[in-house]
Amino acid sequence: MDTDLVAALDIGGTKIAGALVDCEGALLVRAQRPTPARDGAEAVMRAVADVLAELRASSSWGRARTVGIGSAGPVDASAGTVSPVNVPAWRGFPLVDRVAAATGGLPVVLVGDGVAMTAAEHWLGAARGYDNALCLVVSTGVGGGLVLGGKLHPGPTGNAGHIGHICVDLDGDVCPCGARGCVERIASGPNIARRALDAGWIPGPDGDSTAAAVAASARAGDPMAIASYARAAQALAAGIAATATLAEIDIAVIGGGVAGAGEVLFEPLRRSLRDYATLSFVRHLTVAPAVMGTDAGLVGAAAAAWASQEKGAGAPTPQAAALR
Repeated sequence: MDTDLVAALDIGGTKIAGALVDCEGALLVRAQRPTPARDGAEAVMRAVADVLAELRASSSWGRARTVGIGSAGPVDASAGTVSPVNVPAWRGFPLVDRVAAATGGLPVVLVGDGVAMTAAEHWLGAARGYDNALCLVVSTGVGGGLVLGGKLHPGPTGNAGHIGHICVDLDGDVCPCGARGCVERIASGPNIARRALDAGWIPGPDGDSTAAAVAASARAGDPMAIASYARAAQALAAGIAATATLAEIDIAVIGGGVAGAGEVLFEPLRRSLRDYATLSFVRHLTVAPAVMGTDAGLVGAAAAAWASQEKGAGAPTPQAAALR
């Protein structure tokens, strides 16, 4: 087939990555630039354009027929705009139109980064084979996405499943989003570290005060580090259980840097989930670590592009049908 690839973009506050991806999820050509997040809107767009130009220089570019974008959010897929919290210059930035222009008018599909990760894990990762799934990215923030009835469910604006801003503490701290007691305000990496420090946890000789360092202390038995991760796990469990109760999901897949803590996070999470997922139809809920790693954004953006392409076509490919 002459047109059997999609182009994928993964746009975050640190890097802008691109790839040409085939219908089995293989990344055939890659390009990447740092995100000039503190520069102006056009500087960031130039970095995107440079990534696309590198992909277009490949002899395989002519086989691409759709572009999928997974972007840090909020995104508005209905308007084709993005307003990433970690890219201050982009507020209501018309990314879809600009990428379409930079690729010679190819169709463009936009989803949030949590939805992209979900698409990747459902296509090729830990949620494969599950018809109803919640996938979470727990890192600097907490994002997520949903698969319902075997289909990716991004919602009208591409933000459905954004579990980080479910309230799990009615009188909790004010979140940067403006609400109180959000999952993100309790379970994100910076907040795990903040809470441990506030409780008297002391970093090691290297001065590392990140959530990863807190996790290392928890493994060594530090009670304040253990308590901070237990509180994060409790917040995640409450949010997951609420989602499962509403949507009857079968599995919750957790990725992102905080998930790298392993059983320091997953053991108290499973324990807390038993306290919140109590109804008969959610007790079976499985919790698993994500497996797609740093390529999840690109694979997920490609998955969204393949699904969109199949939706507008006639007979679906087996790969695209698995994404619907």
